[in-house]
Amino acid sequence: MRMIRSGTNMMMVCAVALGLGLPAMAAGKPNLRDLPEIDDRMLWVAMAIEISDRCPTIEPRTLRGLNYLWSIRTQAQALGYTTSEIKAYVDSEAEKARMRARGEAYVRTQGLDPSNTADLCKLGQAEIAKGSQIGAFLRLK
Repeated sequence: MRMIRSGTNMMMVCAVALGLGLPAMAAGKPNLRDLPEIDDRMLWVAMAIEISDRCPTIEPRTLRGLNYLWSIRTQAQALGYTTSEIKAYVDSEAEKARMRARGEAYVRTQGLDPSNTADLCKLGQAEIAKGSQIGAFLRLK
């Protein structure tokens, strides 16, 4: 089984797999983007997808990634967010662009170029080696 591919849209897999998305500020709830326990976890998945999409020597751990996405959805629901509020978070073009910028910034903090495929492969290998959350979603072919 292959992880649902997003091409240039890192968060599409989340929307397709979970029907997630940006909560309205109803009832005084913060935006999901402002909750690190949600937003950071979405970033790790998005980065793993981007690495596995672009690096020919790395593949996704599909079931692990999908289970993780379901746990994010469950956590958001436990925090009081509805399915439609969650869905808005993933479907938002602004959120997709913001998430991409966060991912690219992370790659740069590692001294790598996010537009360079070899650098993404290097990052993926490093994340796998250190056992990070990003690395947990990836494996070498």
